[in-house]
Amino acid sequence: MLRLALFASLLALPAAADEIWVTNEQDDTISVIDIDTLEVVRTIEVGERPRGITFSHDFSVVYVCASDSDTVQVIDPVTGEVLHELPSGEDPEQFALHPDDRHLYIANEDDAIATVVDTQTRTVVAQIDVGIEPEGMAVSPDGTIAITTSETTNMAHWIDTTTHELFANTLVDSRPRDANFSPDGSQLWVSAEIGGTVTAFNVSDQTELAKIHFEIPGVLADKIQPVGFEFTDDGKTVFAALGPSNHIAVINAETFAVEDYILVGRRVWHMAFDADKSQLFTTNGVSGDVTVIDVASRTPIKTIKVGRYPWAAAFRPTE
Repeated sequence: MLRLALFASLLALPAAADEIWVTNEQDDTISVIDIDTLEVVRTIEVGERPRGITFSHDFSVVYVCASDSDTVQVIDPVTGEVLHELPSGEDPEQFALHPDDRHLYIANEDDAIATVVDTQTRTVVAQIDVGIEPEGMAVSPDGTIAITTSETTNMAHWIDTTTHELFANTLVDSRPRDANFSPDGSQLWVSAEIGGTVTAFNVSDQTELAKIHFEIPGVLADKIQPVGFEFTDDGKTVFAALGPSNHIAVINAETFAVEDYILVGRRVWHMAFDADKSQLFTTNGVSGDVTVIDVASRTPIKTIKVGRYPWAAAFRPTE
């Protein structure tokens, strides 16, 4: 009877909710948000100035760029324990995990290089010379191309992941910050913070497809500074963070037209979707909070206070 009662009590326990993990750049912490309650349920101490964050494909570990500690930390998401550190090169800012779930491509802002790290052997596989102040990092869905963007050189650098050599460089507007491939891998999009634009390229020949501009009523043009952005799974819509304009732009990825603007917190940096892409969580650096957006209605539904200068976000399922 005791065993039956225990089993029944376990069945009655609520299932653990999925989570959004947020790096807090000035607190050296991660805030963990429960997606069901939309509240911070854990705060995890990490290395100095955490920025980029991504999970392994099976979500068994989380990788965090501890920029001022010059390392990538590997953390157990269940316990919050730092398991070990990876050699990352100086000042890692953003990274991208290869589809093989093994190789991290890391932008080293102070060294003008991209570092490739084998997460299993914990060794540096390659260091690739790129432009000055690399920041954005992306790997194509098929794993054949890596991209890094250099803020001062104003370029997207195209890297062959087999040879670890550059095969193309494409100019973008001033201070490119983020890069993402479309879900089908046919396009590369790059945001230019000071240029105030997002540029879409044809991956097959690296030619420019479109340059997207933004105009927000009542907001000065120099406040519109695109940074992070995310595609929906069908590749038809892009949500782009526009920095100190305090807005998210909604872009039709088929026509390249801006369809809407959503007011969020102050100086929005990056974002992450929940599992079914029904909610979008934006990191608002200056206001120290996260805005939750209902994707269907394109309206903010809640503001969640986190640490100081939240920078990046990543989704974690708990089942």
